Amino acid sequence: MSTRVPFGRTALEVSPVCFGTWQLSPRFWGEQPEADLIAAMRAGFDAGVNFFDTADAYGDGLAETVLGKVLRDLPRDELVICTKVFNHFKPDASRYPDLSADYIAARCDIQLKRMGIETIDLYLLHMYDPLTPLDEVTETLERLKAQGKIRRYGTSNFTTEQMHAVEWFGAYDACQPPYSLLAPDIERDLLPHCQAANIGVMVYSPLHKGLLSGKYTGDETFDDFRQYHADFTGERFRTVAQAVRGLAPLADQYGLSIYQLVLTATLMHPGIHVAVVGIKTPTQIVEAAAVMGKQLSREDYFEVRKALTIKPPKIKDARAQVK
Repeated sequence: MSTRVPFGRTALEVSPVCFGTWQLSPRFWGEQPEADLIAAMRAGFDAGVNFFDTADAYGDGLAETVLGKVLRDLPRDELVICTKVFNHFKPDASRYPDLSADYIAARCDIQLKRMGIETIDLYLLHMYDPLTPLDEVTETLERLKAQGKIRRYGTSNFTTEQMHAVEWFGAYDACQPPYSLLAPDIERDLLPHCQAANIGVMVYSPLHKGLLSGKYTGDETFDDFRQYHADFTGERFRTVAQAVRGLAPLADQYGLSIYQLVLTATLMHPGIHVAVVGIKTPTQIVEAAAVMGKQLSREDYFEVRKALTIKPPKIKDARAQVK
């Protein structure tokens, strides 16, 4: 039986593992075989995943287009589709922030057509736009909701203060922040706030861009954006990779892979409803989906936390931290 959890106050019933599509962004991850991604999405649904996350920024529409091809063959009423809006795309492929009323409305129509659906279940502001008044942004989202083009709306990459601000203007029922057991900063403020307000939380990069998967020794090199990321270079990379691999005996006790152990622990936080996992192959999504409904003992949960409490590095390149 498929595992479903209430996504905060949204009334959406979702799988606690969400299929993320950021990997369909060639400028970050390089070219990915479309056939593999399509097969993985279908395998995810077969494994009990009903929640799919994308954005118009991922591959400048590529991710939404590929997802749309899969949606044609899946039962739409069983799925929850999340996408995001923020970037104004120029002909030369450059972009700038734009959450103005006309632009959001125009992008929403493009995204609906691109995915071949009539309604977006969850529409997120991908980042904070300092230029557009918050009442204008919210009025636009409410208008799209009244028109039946979106069901619920929320935010991505907003700070706690920004969440407090937008909530004055409308029903921002969901948020998507970065979070991993290696970088759990939002536990200080954003997660307690969302718990108190029953806001649905779907964290991205729960495996810290793959670093917490257990597959690295710390000696690997990368040709994608991780080559600029401080956590994937030098002594920092080796230290974290060895700490993660040290979790193998505990994972074995539960019959889990290290990847599954970390994902299980991540989902145990009461403020986190969903973990968005970046998937490239059917095998990966089947492995991730297998953790749904699993638990660790309290003692073992904190053993995982202790092993991954490693002093963060100075940021080597701020661009590598931005999704």
